[in-house]
Formats: sequence, structure tokens, C-alpha cells
Amino acid sequence: MAIQNKMALLFFLFFLFQVCSKLAFAHSAVKFLPGFEGPLPFELETGYVGVDEAGDIQLFYYFVKSERVPEEDPLLLWLSGGPGCSAFSGLAFEIGPLNFKADVEYNGSLPTLVLNPYSWTKVSNIIFIDSPVGTGFSYARNSLAARTGDFIQVHQLYQFLRKWLVDHPNFISSPVYVCGDSYSGIPIPILAQEISNGNEEGIRPLINLQGYILGNPKTEPNLEANLQIPYVHGMGLISDELYESLKRNCEEDYQNLDPSNEECRKDIQYFSMCISGIQTGQILEPICGFASPKPQEIGTRRYLDEHHDQKPLDDEQDPPPLPTVGCRSYSYLLSYYWANDDNVRKALHIRNGSIGQWLRCNLGLPYNIDVLSSFQYHANLSARGYRALIYSGDHDLLVPFLSTQAWIRSLNYTIVDDWRPWILQGQVAGYTRTYSNRMTFATVKGGGHTAPEYKPAECLAMFQRWISEQPL
Repeated sequence: MAIQNKMALLFFLFFLFQVCSKLAFAHSAVKFLPGFEGPLPFELETGYVGVDEAGDIQLFYYFVKSERVPEEDPLLLWLSGGPGCSAFSGLAFEIGPLNFKADVEYNGSLPTLVLNPYSWTKVSNIIFIDSPVGTGFSYARNSLAARTGDFIQVHQLYQFLRKWLVDHPNFISSPVYVCGDSYSGIPIPILAQEISNGNEEGIRPLINLQGYILGNPKTEPNLEANLQIPYVHGMGLISDELYESLKRNCEEDYQNLDPSNEECRKDIQYFSMCISGIQTGQILEPICGFASPKPQEIGTRRYLDEHHDQKPLDDEQDPPPLPTVGCRSYSYLLSYYWANDDNVRKALHIRNGSIGQWLRCNLGLPYNIDVLSSFQYHANLSARGYRALIYSGDHDLLVPFLSTQAWIRSLNYTIVDDWRPWILQGQVAGYTRTYSNRMTFATVKGGGHTAPEYKPAECLAMFQRWISEQPL
């Protein structure tokens, strides 16, 4: 009887180990995707990584191998902004190998996917991760595990990357870059520092971190908000008189307003009226449907980018206006229809019942803003000698290039390659400057808040040159 009990216990422990292993890591190759004609001409893997001991937190990812030499090319971990925007945004709208065909009106059939000729996977491997938990297809098994924030997200990303590399030994020695845009400007520098600290402490596996890449990154919220006004003035959206009045009456601090300062309040109201019809993510493009924030959200402490979709409405609420063909946000609408299709979920190997409705950007996350500025992390990483590419679409009002330029300048490193245009096909693609801390700053001419979405050819050229350590 004792022997039978022991055998039963061993069988139970083996079964438990198998279940926990599956919860800790599960991945599958994806050869075909609904909406794409024929087999995929690139290698795609999707999967989950459990980033806690109990397996209650499951982070979903898309991994696309480099189209060149995967085992020799760098490995990028890409995080979308928000917080709460799915990594699918990076894969299908920015630097990944797919785009939606968005020039015809949706008729109820599955949206069509086409190849992006300017994918950064031409020269690098990329893990697109749905983080923090509750984003995209990532999920938590209980409400306690669902609670997250800047520091929790960073810790879970670090656990994810370590576990992923153990499961993919061919990439353990690959040069690693942690990357993202928008709100990712907060967690990515913290993640880079945590990886660096872990390497110094000898935590295995060692991660071959070489640097980080950030686009239009949230870094210093007060600076970004205050420099929106000189940016708007420089772009001709407000008058000289209003600009001078704002500076005088608000003393160039537009975030810590004195409630009794009536003149400043009036100027701010007038300013808001002037830009109320402007698409803040790219000031030259039209405001379209539900992808645009309200004017009063500009410059507020609660960060919201123009790519956030609204959450599903209650039955009593009026539906928001939907974007139409010709609007950039029309592709976001197509992604909603596509990712909520049962056949798509089956092809992506999404676990049944793990999430309900897929949202490209989930505004309902129980997310705690722990870090108001990531500047100190840039300073620490600079002192440790990591490479950094910081780029700005120069038509973004949300995080204007003036603010990014300002905090980089305040690191006080020597300029080694001064301000100059960088060229693509004989045309100015933007402007760049490189510093002695191995940090390159670049503007992308005509780019918006997520620059590769607006200027894909230019951003691929920029990335290819920088990743191969050539001057832009």
C-alpha cells in the first residue's frame, strides 16, 4: 500500500511538473495566417511565458526571426506604448513584416494582410511582447496577478527575457537591444538597467545587452508638456502674441498652474482652442474617429497617446465615430476585427478562454505609474557605456522633439558628430547628432509619434545604419 501511495505521489508530482512547465513556457511555429495569401515568407513563432512561480501571469509574444542570418543578427525586444498597447501595433503598423490592406472599405470579411517591405526584421530578430499583463493576448489568472505598474512590468519583462533565452539557446549569445516607443520611454531604460545589474551580479543566463532604442519616448513629463507650447508656436499653430502672453502670464510653467492666475488660465484656454482641431500624434494628418484624444488631455500628467482605442462601450453609451478609409486609424479598426476572429486566434495558438475581447490598446489596466521621469536611468546607462538610439518624428506634438533634444543635451556629454542632415535617396530624411556617451539622437522628417508608421523607409534606413555602427 505504501508503495502504491509513493507511486501515486510521484505520478502526481510528474503531472504537476508537466503542467507547470507548460504554464512557464509554450510556443508554436506559425506557418500561415488568416488574411495573408499563401505561407508566410518569414519565420513567426508565438507563445506564452509565465513570469511568476505560480504561472498566474502569462505574457504573450510574437517572435519574428531575421530574414538575413538569425543566429548572427541582433535580438530586439520590442514594447509598445500606452501603457496597455499590444505589441501587435509594432508588428503590423511600425517595424514588423506585416501591414493591413486598408484602402478598401471593410465588408464583414476577414481583413487582408500584406507584406511590409521596410520591416526591421530584414536585419534583426524581434520579440514583440504584449506587456504589461492585460495587454493584447497576455493575461492574468486572478485579479491580484492582474495588478501591475512600472516596476512590476520591468521585473516581469526581465524574467520573460531570461526564460525566453533559456528556451532559445541559439540566441543566448546574440547582441540584445531593448526597444520601444511612446510610454515605453519609462520602462525600457529601467529594464536595461535591471538587465545590466543582473549581469553584474552574475544572474544566469547572462544577457548580452548592447544598448537600447526609443522612439518619441516619454521621459520627462513636465518638460514635454512645457515644450509643447514653443513647439506649437514654431509650427505656426498659435500667434506670436499668444506665445509671448503665455510665457509672461504662466512664467513658462504650464503644468503647475496657480488657480488664482486668471490671465494664465485664459491663455491656456485660448491655446487649447487653437489646437483643438489638430491631430496631436502627427500635426499634418486629419483627426480620425476614435484614435484621437480630446484636446484637454494634452499636457496632462496621465499619459495618453493618440493611438489609444476606446474601450468597449456600455449599451447605454453612444458609440464613438469610427474611422473611415483614408484615415490612418482605419487600420487599427481592421486589427480589431482581425484579432477577434476565431480562426486567427487558432492560428496564433491563443489559449481558449484566456481573454475576452482583444483590444489593441487596453485603457482599463490596473496600472500604477511608479516613475514620473526616466532621466536618471539614461544617465546611469550612459555611464555604463551602452549604445542608445533615440529618435523623434518631428511632427509629433505629444512628445515633441524639442523636449527629447533638451533632456539628452542635459546629460552633458561631448558632441562627437554635430547636428547635420541625414540622407536617404538624395533627400533629407531628418537631422542627427551623436554624443560621446554612444547616444545618437535623430529626427525623422515628417514622422509622427510612432515614426516608423509614418516614415517606414526612412526609419529602416536609420535603424540599419545605426545597428551596424555606421553614421546615419
